[in-house]
Amino acid sequence: MLLYKKLFFGIIFNTCLFIFLIIGIQNSSKKSKINFFKIESINLPISFIAGSSFICGSLTGCFTILDFKKPRN
Repeated sequence: MLLYKKLFFGIIFNTCLFIFLIIGIQNSSKKSKINFFKIESINLPISFIAGSSFICGSLTGCFTILDFKKPRN
């Protein structure tokens, strides 16, 4: 049950961060392209690139579940 609470909280938290990111970058003027395997993307605001990578890392950390507790005999 605790696992589901953590996942639910992580998804809701990161969704809120993404909404704030979209609202915050509306007046961003500095734009850049991303090169990924020799393919260029469209011009994206630098704040969107940094923010979305942070959110992706946070979601990855939320879904990565490490249990270091050793079972007692």
